[in-house]
Amino acid sequence: MIDIRHAEPADGDVLGEIHAAAWEVAYAPFFEPEFAAAAVRDRRTRWHARLAGGEETILLAVLDGRPVALSFSGPSAARRGFAEIHGFYAHPDSWGGGAAAVLMSRTLRHLRADGFAGVHLWTLRDTPQSRRFYTKSGFTESGTARAFDFGDGTPLEQVEYERSV
Repeated sequence: MIDIRHAEPADGDVLGEIHAAAWEVAYAPFFEPEFAAAAVRDRRTRWHARLAGGEETILLAVLDGRPVALSFSGPSAARRGFAEIHGFYAHPDSWGGGAAAVLMSRTLRHLRADGFAGVHLWTLRDTPQSRRFYTKSGFTESGTARAFDFGDGTPLEQVEYERSV
């Protein structure tokens, strides 16, 4: 059974674990080991502050009682009338189990209810698994790319995906 709910202040540690585990598998190989290890540690602790901020929507997918995926979205700073999915992560142990697809559907439904016409997101060009997931979720490439520096001084290319909600 997959339940989707709004994250609560007490969920900071579990959100951090989901984010860190997913980021470590998908992104860490692009970085030097020391930087990657520090980035994983940082992702474990940043969610308490985001939950306290309350400006964005954080949804949590719970599969058979275990939190396994998160979405983090809000109004786009760059595209009028659009929302942006700032983060969408599933714990690697849950990949292929369907929770991420249910969470994406609920995220899109939530954004539609909030009055957004469309949604966009950014992902690394060299992460084929995430790109396939976004395509299966109805997103298409917008044709826009950017260099993004995660903090190590070596920008990586991201591509933008978009869709109507």
